Amino acid sequence: MSQEPEKREKSRYFKAPVFAVAPMIDWTDRHCRFLHRQLSKDALLYTEMVVADAVIHGPRDRLLSFSPAEHPVALQLGGSDPAKLAEAVRIAADYGYDEINLNVGCPSDRVQSGTFGACLMRDPGHVADLVSAMKRVSSVPVTVKCRIGVDDQEPTDVLPDFLGRVIGAGADAVWIHARKAWLQGLSPKENREVPPLDYELVYAMKRENPDVFIGINGGIADLEQAANHLAHMDGVMLGRAAYHNTGMLAGVDAFLAGSGPEGAPDVDWPALRDTMADYAAELIGRGGRLHHVTRHMVGLFQGFAGARRFRQILSTDATRPGAGPEVIAAAFAVVDIDGGPRVQPEEKRLAG
Repeated sequence: MSQEPEKREKSRYFKAPVFAVAPMIDWTDRHCRFLHRQLSKDALLYTEMVVADAVIHGPRDRLLSFSPAEHPVALQLGGSDPAKLAEAVRIAADYGYDEINLNVGCPSDRVQSGTFGACLMRDPGHVADLVSAMKRVSSVPVTVKCRIGVDDQEPTDVLPDFLGRVIGAGADAVWIHARKAWLQGLSPKENREVPPLDYELVYAMKRENPDVFIGINGGIADLEQAANHLAHMDGVMLGRAAYHNTGMLAGVDAFLAGSGPEGAPDVDWPALRDTMADYAAELIGRGGRLHHVTRHMVGLFQGFAGARRFRQILSTDATRPGAGPEVIAAAFAVVDIDGGPRVQPEEKRLAG
C-alpha cells in the first residue's frame, strides 16, 4: 500500500494578500518567469498549463524544469482523468513546485477536445474527484482556477455548489475568473473580453467562505484596481496586463507591504539589464536563442521616453540569426530610464 506523501506546511503565499501572475499558454514559460522574478520577489508566478498526459509521456525536463530563482512558482495542470493527474503530480514533485493548480477555466477548442478546462465546470462532482486524487499524492497545496460558469449556466446557482464541492475535496485555494466562458461561439480571446465581469458575485463567494483562500482574476489592469479588489478578496491575479506592462511588477512588493499602488518603484535597471544579458548568454550557450528571452521583455518600459525604440530593437534585432546579449544592452541604452514613465501605460488607458 502506498503511503501518503509527507505534507509540507502550507505556503505563506496562501496568506492574504497575494499578487499572482496568471498562467498564460505560450507566454509564462520559464524565461518569462525568470524576468518577472527579477522585478518582484513576492509575486506568485504560474507556469503555462501543462497537460497531464504530456507530463507522463512527454519530455519532462523541458516541460517542468525551472530556475530555483523563480520561487514561489506554481505548476498548472490540465486533465480530466484522476489517475493521470495524480501521476503528473507525483512526477512534478521531484521538480519542487510550491503549488499545483488545476485548470478549470480555459475555454479553447483544443482543451475542450480533451474534456478538460472550463467544460469541467459542468461536472463539479468530477472536479472534486480530481482535486481529491491530486491531494492524496501532493506534498504542496493543490488549488483550482475556474470561471463563474459556462454557457447557459446561471453563475449564482452553479458557482456556490462548485466551490462547496472542490473545497470539500480539499482544495487549498480557488482562483475565480469573474466571467463566464462560452464554449461555443467565442474564441479564447473573446472569452477574455466579451462575457461581462461579475466581481460582486466573486466577492460574495469570499464572504460565504471566510476561512478559504479565494482570489479574483479577470479585467484587472493595474495595482490601483488590484488594491480595490484586495479590500474584498485574499488575492488578485493579473494576466495580460502584467505581461504587456511588465514594469508594473516592479511595484508589487512595496504594494503588498502596504505602500500605495501608485508609488514609484525603485528599480535598479542596470542590474536588471546585466542579469537578463547573463541569463540570455547562458541560454544561448545551451543552444537557445536570444529571442526566447527578449520576447518577454518588450513591455518593460511602458510610458518611458524611448520605449517604442526599445520594443523595436527587441522585436527585430533580437530575432536575427546569431543575435547575442549585446542586443539587450543596446535596447536599454535608448530608454530615458532616469526620466521615468511620463504617460499612462496603454493597458491602463484602455481599461479606463
